[in-house]
Amino acid sequence: MTLSDKVPNGPRAPQAPALARLLSDSALSRAALAACGFPVALADAAAKGRPLTYVNPAFEAFFGYRADEAIGRPSITLLFPEDETASNMFNEAPSRVQMRARRKDGSTADVELSIGMVHGADGRLTHWVLAFADRSEIARMQEELRVLRAIAAAP
Repeated sequence: MTLSDKVPNGPRAPQAPALARLLSDSALSRAALAACGFPVALADAAAKGRPLTYVNPAFEAFFGYRADEAIGRPSITLLFPEDETASNMFNEAPSRVQMRARRKDGSTADVELSIGMVHGADGRLTHWVLAFADRSEIARMQEELRVLRAIAAAP
């Protein structure tokens, strides 16, 4: 018997079944979020400013922020700095709202933001789930349609 066999957290120590399941579920959840083709972020519900705690690769590609640039930053000031009503978005959750989000390069995108909640085992709200759908193309097409209707209605 080696020393590592005697140490509770040694390489051969058996894991408690509940802990093993929790770690497996956590890994599965992270893999599922990472595989999503649409931008997803998690925000800490308990911390001031609701800083981001996770962003998936689709978030990084869409908004232009690497995970290490986004994590820890307040979600509202990072993505919705010009929107004075953005601070109210968490008050109405779970919800879906149309917003204009800012990307790292300063450009904006029309998005549909779905806001969900994650509660801990004790029932307390721990995180907000922010899922984004790009609506920029739809907004552009609606504007083109408006202009075409105005042209068609002109004498």
